[in-house]
Amino acid sequence: MRQDVVGAVIIQDDLVMLAQRSDTRLDRKWEFPGGKVEAGESHEQALRRELAEELGIGITVERHVASTDFSVGEKPYALHCYRAEITDGEPAADEHHSLAWVPVEQLLTFDLAPPDIPIAREVVRLNPPPAPGS
Repeated sequence: MRQDVVGAVIIQDDLVMLAQRSDTRLDRKWEFPGGKVEAGESHEQALRRELAEELGIGITVERHVASTDFSVGEKPYALHCYRAEITDGEPAADEHHSLAWVPVEQLLTFDLAPPDIPIAREVVRLNPPPAPGS
């Protein structure tokens, strides 16, 4: 049975928040912060819970950005990422090695976890850099 996972795309001042994994399972890859959806939770509820637990922040979930399927060993997963806005608190890397605010145009230069790469491509596509002189 597939496990749903959610991630937050938080953009402030043209910077996107990335979290660097603290475990070695994914070699400290960067990812959109979030986590597993528990039984009975909506994606939005899971995302609010995960960011409160992992980063100590409150968020508003705004809209779906993109989803992608992946597997870890034989276990299938689906990553669903949502645009979110911080409404309370300052993000802290309590559960992660570190956090970074990355210019949208540099997002794909980070060593992202494989499931996060197609999400990052969509974020870049949806947030093109401003035209010169604008």
